[in-house]
Amino acid sequence: MRRKIPSLQALACFDSAARHQSYTRAAQELALTQSAISRQIAALEGYLGVPLFRRTRHGVALTEAGSQYARQIAPRLQALERDTLDAMSGQGAGGAITLAAVPTLAARWLIPRLGDFNRAHPDVLIHIETRTRPFLFADTEVDAALHAGTAQQMAHWAGTRLLQLMPEVVLPVCAPALLGGRSHWSPAELAQQTLLQQSTRADAWRQWFEAAGLEDNMATPAALAGPRYEQFSMTAAAAAQGLGVALIPPLLIEAELARGELVIANPLPQPGERHYYLVQPEGVQPKPALQQFAQWLVQAARPLRTNP
Repeated sequence: MRRKIPSLQALACFDSAARHQSYTRAAQELALTQSAISRQIAALEGYLGVPLFRRTRHGVALTEAGSQYARQIAPRLQALERDTLDAMSGQGAGGAITLAAVPTLAARWLIPRLGDFNRAHPDVLIHIETRTRPFLFADTEVDAALHAGTAQQMAHWAGTRLLQLMPEVVLPVCAPALLGGRSHWSPAELAQQTLLQQSTRADAWRQWFEAAGLEDNMATPAALAGPRYEQFSMTAAAAAQGLGVALIPPLLIEAELARGELVIANPLPQPGERHYYLVQPEGVQPKPALQQFAQWLVQAARPLRTNP
């Protein structure tokens, strides 16, 4: 049976025009004339039987049907392009994985270790995109996700099964100049410093001071004050610049610690309620490549399940 699929050229023209809200910019992106873009979109509208754009004083704008269609086809075109590039490269004979990951963990812990996986599985390709929030796997081409959260938070991620990898253990760190030649600060001394805040971990400093045995009335003001940053990578950069003391998982700042750009301001580790997980869609048989990756990931995380 013949599939009801319009031409890829028409879809590519529509996708570009939809992203730019402009036939002119779509023509520039695709190295076509504006009239060619217009003809392709007109043909697509005729094929679908619905208008995708409407004329405005400043050019064109998507109709409601056009906006919905653009959202639906964009990820499918991206997946088709990715699969085509994989085939053209002659690689990925063992399969390809698309992994969604929180950005700092991906850049600072996972990618530096991927060489080990590649040496063990040279025929497997791993594509990584960043996601900071839970999502529906059915709406994406993602095979698995690397995410952090509490057990309660992760349990609310619908339609998934979880593989717990390692706890999120944090340590206070700062630029060495802030310590002024000292080995570390006491908790009370630390409470007098500028404490960098992580917007996704609002209670982190309060919990650390509580574990350190500092009375609430001494630590609370400092624990909630200080500049606030959204991602650990930002907090680490601010700490390295001497802007204050940060509470960060050591696994995310291995390079800075090794280079001496950051030092431990107090050696008390604080295991939190959060863990890092490999998240997979429930009820879907994982690809052999994903099974290999999951097994390797468990081994890579093993040292962090017992040590901070």
